[in-house]
Amino acid sequence: MTTAPEAAAADAAAAPAKKKRAMPLWLTIALAVVVVGAAAAGGFVLMHGNATAAAHGKLAKRPSGPPHFLALKPFVVNFQAGQQVRYLQVTMQVMSRDPKTLKLIDQNDPIVRNNLLLLLGNQQAATLASEAGKQQLRAAVLEAIRKVVAHAGGHPNRVAAIYFTSFVMQ
Repeated sequence: MTTAPEAAAADAAAAPAKKKRAMPLWLTIALAVVVVGAAAAGGFVLMHGNATAAAHGKLAKRPSGPPHFLALKPFVVNFQAGQQVRYLQVTMQVMSRDPKTLKLIDQNDPIVRNNLLLLLGNQQAATLASEAGKQQLRAAVLEAIRKVVAHAGGHPNRVAAIYFTSFVMQ
């Protein structure tokens, strides 16, 4: 009489060895076509995408180099803060890596000053007391100067940043 383990071993030896099932040929070919197609499309976009955008004027060449600064004359504005009349004195500088953009801002100084005086005069003292409020004001000033540059025929994105060099509220 044979024991159960011996019978199982004999059956396993007698049964033909099962092969691992391979991926069907059509699925392998389809997968290869998809991978090659994706690689070709990616290569095409990398090779021709930037040239096409530049040909349509969508990419503006950004100047590189050291930053240049233009100091604006100080601004002093009155604004209402509750029952008190308060004032704000701000000195700022414009930063660009393109000296021509700074020259354009300087040539349009009366327009820049007018727009910034109107912007600064409409601020709330409570908002400007926080750092977040000052950062929002900085972003608004940057946008106002970029609009003047664009209106004057320059490249607005070449105005890189605005920096407050003095900020006094009383």
